[in-house]
Amino acid sequence: MIHIGEYNTLTILRETDPGLFLSDEEDNEVLLPNRYVPESFKIWDKLEVFVYLDNEERLVAVTDKPYIKKNEFALLRCNEVTNIGAFLDWGMVKELFCPFKEQAFKMKKGGWYLVYCYLDEESNRLVASSKTNQFLDNKTLTVNQFDEVDLIASHPSDIGWNVIVNKVHLGLIYNDNIFQDISVGDKLKGIVKKVRPGNKLDITLGQIGYRNIEPNAEKIMHHLHDNDSFLNLTDKSDPEKIKDILQMSKKSFKKAVGSLYKQKLIEIKEDGIYLV
Repeated sequence: MIHIGEYNTLTILRETDPGLFLSDEEDNEVLLPNRYVPESFKIWDKLEVFVYLDNEERLVAVTDKPYIKKNEFALLRCNEVTNIGAFLDWGMVKELFCPFKEQAFKMKKGGWYLVYCYLDEESNRLVASSKTNQFLDNKTLTVNQFDEVDLIASHPSDIGWNVIVNKVHLGLIYNDNIFQDISVGDKLKGIVKKVRPGNKLDITLGQIGYRNIEPNAEKIMHHLHDNDSFLNLTDKSDPEKIKDILQMSKKSFKKAVGSLYKQKLIEIKEDGIYLV
């Protein structure tokens, strides 16, 4: 079966004037237009192609790499807004359509929006939606407490940042766990800090407990190497100063420093930390 909105590995079946016809194992065919035909090829060669509907609503295969595929999230730029909806740049000749009913806020030309790409069953076309929460589900969790997870920054709130967890769930990073600048669409690594009633996920960008020592200790070592083996911080330093320099909390900083000191990798003096 040829899958729209996905990469397909297909067989070169025959060469024609408009391009190459490719087929799957079930003898379904799709055209690879001449502009995408490789310089050298043989009949029965395999090609990896992306399949979607072209401007004339015909099934077509291309070798372009889209910024987003079916059932994925991505931050895309709005190229144009018409009386039927917005058209987004997703790296393809035909722009990705986002109807007004699928816009969380009215899109504007030149703006960037986090969207989800899905296949509209009625039109068989790929469509974008900035109402991303409807494509997330916390009813049945695929993650547990302390799991490392992939995150996409969705939108801020008064208490923190809402994030997409492993492209499946909705999670929240509270403000007191944020020690770096975050923008919509940022891809981050995190840890499931807590699973609350209702399968609500509390996420942290640092690791938890003893797990937090190693990556933060490594960050301090990198800073020392990049700054003449000196770090102008101590356990008496202001938490905001630690946050500005290292993007971590004072508690995490003290744990990391303690770990490095025990390993005799640093020397602690009144004016700061020195690399041994």
